[in-house]
Amino acid sequence: MSKVLKVLVCDDSILMRRKLKESIELCCDSVVIVEAKDGQMAVEMYAEHKPNLVFMDIVMPVKDGIQAVKEIKLYDAEAKVVMASSTGTQANLRKAIEAGAYEFVQKPWEQTTIENIIKKLLAERE
Repeated sequence: MSKVLKVLVCDDSILMRRKLKESIELCCDSVVIVEAKDGQMAVEMYAEHKPNLVFMDIVMPVKDGIQAVKEIKLYDAEAKVVMASSTGTQANLRKAIEAGAYEFVQKPWEQTTIENIIKKLLAERE
């Protein structure tokens, strides 16, 4: 199995994508990160790149993260999608879990939160 971790980062904020990329890169020796700016692009990029892990914002234009994760899970039931939100945590958490989210991250996140998610995923891959 490949040791390279492929991650899709989806957020409509370029600043959030950049910060998340930096957090992921601190956790991994070998990582390829692709980016999407909305849920529609995330669904398309998932099919194209087949990443090991997706970090998905919930509130975005074109297609929100909840709808996008539902579509990704239809395409790949084993998809690992981490939902991220800074608003309405309890309601969004419930929607994310119902949609099939792997994990849920509250913005702003702690570096250890990202590290723990990646460690969990890597342990499952072994």
